[in-house]
Amino acid sequence: MLSGFMNFLRACFRPRSDRYVHSSSDAGGCQDGLLWYKDTGQHFNGEFSMAVVQANNLLEDQSQLESGGLSSHECGPYGTFVGVYDGHGGPETSRYINDHLFQHLKRFTSEQQTMSVDVIRKAYQATEEGFLSLVTRQWPMNPQIAAVGSCCLVGVICGGTLYVANLGDSRAVLGRAVKATGEVLAIQLSAEHNACIESVRQELQSLHPDDSQIVVLKHNVWRVKGLIQISKSIGDVYLKKAEFNREPLYPKFRLREPFKKPILSADPSITVHQLQPHDQFVIFASDGLWEHLSNQEAVDIVQNHSRSGIARRLVKTALQEAAKKREMR
Repeated sequence: MLSGFMNFLRACFRPRSDRYVHSSSDAGGCQDGLLWYKDTGQHFNGEFSMAVVQANNLLEDQSQLESGGLSSHECGPYGTFVGVYDGHGGPETSRYINDHLFQHLKRFTSEQQTMSVDVIRKAYQATEEGFLSLVTRQWPMNPQIAAVGSCCLVGVICGGTLYVANLGDSRAVLGRAVKATGEVLAIQLSAEHNACIESVRQELQSLHPDDSQIVVLKHNVWRVKGLIQISKSIGDVYLKKAEFNREPLYPKFRLREPFKKPILSADPSITVHQLQPHDQFVIFASDGLWEHLSNQEAVDIVQNHSRSGIARRLVKTALQEAAKKREMR
């Protein structure tokens, strides 16, 4: 469960490079049992708060905030990059994204000398291709890496524009003040790719008209090929390249019939939002948060509390809701 939070200040910071990456070995924040957090920090466009709670035996998730230069050239552009990578099947994909996606973004920004939707799309594509190469190399010794994948949510603020790119079911939600009433409305900025959403099932069925089993309802949950809830990701090569869907991959991941075209995609949904003075903050988080808090509930929590430590407060509130549902402490 990951929560990145950012507040936009109209202050002018001198260009500088700051890096906040959460991984299992990160020393940049505080640790409280399974909770890691950084209550407050400055970034190029304002201030931020980060929190992560470890949900599994092994931490499969990564998150990062990069601030300052967004290209390999000294002369800019400058801004802020946020990434939330919700891994599944193992930690390899989310760690790979953490190490490579931002570097690809900087390279393509340098080539095009500007930030754009095309730059972000190319950075995702290069990250996917790089991970596929890694799987290809490791397959003989470690075939199970073919079943490791990650959702990938990215926000880039550059020159007054917020780009949000997404694969999977993490989510970015904007808090926007309504002048007339003083309330702060939740506006979802990211599109999600989860088979529980009817439009996602329809898209999969239209892409695979000959496959009646492309989405299957299993234990009351819609899954792609009965295996996975998300329809887009980095990794999960076993559902993208038929040559990896075979022995010695565990039988539970192997499909009975070979497939001719990729079942999952790594093409992100990207939205472009021009930031307005009444845009107050953005919450970036994986589905662990959104399973337990609605968009508006999360925005209300941020709006009604001190900004310092707000990511930690969001995560703890979601944990309390999860415990309540299961009648646990």
